[in-house]
Amino acid sequence: MNRKQISQGLLETHGNFTRYLGNLRAEEWSYHPGDKWSAGQHLDHICRSVAAVNLALILPRWFLRWYVGMANRPSRSYEELVARYHQKLSEGGRASGRFVPAQVTLKNREKKMKGLMAAAEKMGRRLTRYSEADLDKYILPHPLLGKLTIREMLYFTLYHVGHHQSTVTRQLDNKKAGQ
Repeated sequence: MNRKQISQGLLETHGNFTRYLGNLRAEEWSYHPGDKWSAGQHLDHICRSVAAVNLALILPRWFLRWYVGMANRPSRSYEELVARYHQKLSEGGRASGRFVPAQVTLKNREKKMKGLMAAAEKMGRRLTRYSEADLDKYILPHPLLGKLTIREMLYFTLYHVGHHQSTVTRQLDNKKAGQ
């Protein structure tokens, strides 16, 4: 995927997520089986993740080079990145630290969703600061996947929101099925 496709994908996937969450009824919004997250917590987690990537995209390149280093391998494909993420999850990987979500009340849902969409739009605009080559040259730290090229981090961001939407959907489907 090139920058334009990534930027369009960010708007599409985050738009799908916010529309889905916006249509949940109050009891669906707050439902969480056992120690699993509610829909509001999934939203907060995605907001935290997107904010971190947005921050990284405005850092000076010299700082990225100094703090994280430079890529010493080609970027993985979208499919390879997703497979690696699934592997880490199957090994017990979970959100930690600042990525562990807070509860989002139904009253704050709309504000949080608007903030997420604004952040996704901002990420797309910030991509214009990078050439296609830069996306494969600079790396960012990911708490679960380690060092990723910027392109890989964007692939992760594209996939991550859909992964959480699927998780919410699965939890609600299981609830309806009485599991």
